Amino acid sequence: MKNNLIITFLTASSGAFLFSLLNLPVAFLLGAMTAVLVGSRISKIPFYWPVKLRDAGIIIVGYSIGLSFTKDAVMLILQKLPFILLVTVCMVLFSALSALLIAKLMGVDYPTVLIGSIPGGLSQMILLAEEVKGIDLTVVTFMQVARLTLIIFIVPFLIFGPWFQTASGTAYQAAEPLWKDLFPNILLFALVSYIGILLSRRLKLPTPYLLGPIMGTAALVIAGINGPELPAAMLDISQLLIGTHIGLMMKPEKLKHKAKTISLAVLSGLLLIAGSLLLSLLIMYFFHLSPSTSFLSLAPGGMDQMAIIAHEIDANLAIVTGYQLFRLFFIFFVVPPFLKWLFYKFRNLETSG
Repeated sequence: MKNNLIITFLTASSGAFLFSLLNLPVAFLLGAMTAVLVGSRISKIPFYWPVKLRDAGIIIVGYSIGLSFTKDAVMLILQKLPFILLVTVCMVLFSALSALLIAKLMGVDYPTVLIGSIPGGLSQMILLAEEVKGIDLTVVTFMQVARLTLIIFIVPFLIFGPWFQTASGTAYQAAEPLWKDLFPNILLFALVSYIGILLSRRLKLPTPYLLGPIMGTAALVIAGINGPELPAAMLDISQLLIGTHIGLMMKPEKLKHKAKTISLAVLSGLLLIAGSLLLSLLIMYFFHLSPSTSFLSLAPGGMDQMAIIAHEIDANLAIVTGYQLFRLFFIFFVVPPFLKWLFYKFRNLETSG
């Protein structure tokens, strides 16, 4: 296993540095993911990447997000809460309608496409698929992972494109954080983040390794304790740790109907990106946020990946995370029981028909 881990790490690192040399956005995330996805397909040696390494990367991202939750930022999010709920419901409804369109066009079972299309909550949707009879678990898993991968590739290129460029891109750049500046405060934040992880796991909250550090760090920041900014190299490492894991999650060889399922995933991902772009125009109009902050707040990807991109382009990280976090909880707690009820009615109609 040790040799497999080293080969996986070297492959991921090679991809990350290549993307970095090419000046591609979020190079360490996309580069590691691409290199591992390709390398694991052509290598005779099985790639190996412990989930704990992915969790370590997520903890780093969670800490960075937590630093952005100042008192002012929290008050701003609370003021916007009704609108965040409205936008989240609209996003879920849009994904349900797009799934219906795809199911009709492709001649695929609607419940399977719907669970595969719900944005966010990947692990929760897979668990839901296991509980509902008649769901094709392989298709759901691939659609969710492929959607996430597609969004991780497309969103950075949109964000770094000319339409999202604003005058803030020329703003004053703060001095690069140094490793020595982490101590001793980082020890307190590490302890509180660890307690946050334990608490999140005990409460069975989604993505505890992300939520724990966010809650712990935010609590200290709101209490008036300043946390040290992380050096760029540490953020690059977190991208590599997460990107490598995502690359290994993609297993197209396990699909029975590759062309159809890949088409489903691509179409679903593109429709969700288009829907989030349209809804982001509402946020821009009502709250006068920047295009990048608005879009990343609604982009149907993982909260950790959107936070990484937001951090790189100096978007409002607290706003982005506030929207993404609310959607995560909404999908985790509200969507599954509603979908179970919906599918129960759907199956009854099919039986009676």
